[in-house]
Amino acid sequence: MDVLTNTNAGRTALIIRDAIETDLEACVRLDHTYTTDQVWQMELQEEPGRVGVAFRPVRLPRPMRVVYARDAEALQRAWDQRGCFLVASVSGRVHGYLTMQADIERGNGWVRDLAVEEGWRRRGIGGALLKAARQWARENDLSRLTVETQTKNYPAICFCEKYGLTFCGFNDQYYPNQDIALFFAQRV
Repeated sequence: MDVLTNTNAGRTALIIRDAIETDLEACVRLDHTYTTDQVWQMELQEEPGRVGVAFRPVRLPRPMRVVYARDAEALQRAWDQRGCFLVASVSGRVHGYLTMQADIERGNGWVRDLAVEEGWRRRGIGGALLKAARQWARENDLSRLTVETQTKNYPAICFCEKYGLTFCGFNDQYYPNQDIALFFAQRV
């Protein structure tokens, strides 16, 4: 799958393509950290016969730098599973990637990773990767795309909302560091 697109100014050719094994090292080397000034805070309300969960954005007292929740071994496992593994490159250099597992039984493409190198963010690369993942999902008879992210990854939450994904659930202590995962989905 080679998708040729242009970044914002139309000056740099962005290529979205299937990853090859030699791309793994470049993906691992990307700076996966992000900065946020808001988080989604979970509120649990329990009453007899009723449980309610609500999420609300909360502004932090100062911006927080956050380390990405996955490691190189998880990326290697994604490669070994041979699902959808796309990279975004400019002039032959990888600047972002997306991994997605296909749950054929449920017709769902599960986006596990969507990362763009820090200096290349907010240029449409994440959107181009998501668009290519939707195309891959359709070509593989999947009807839904689900993206996971941490409650403290407010930039990713905004990204999901911007691209039409809607909140559809959460999992407490989902990540290896025990962070809560939020799930956003859309039909493809």
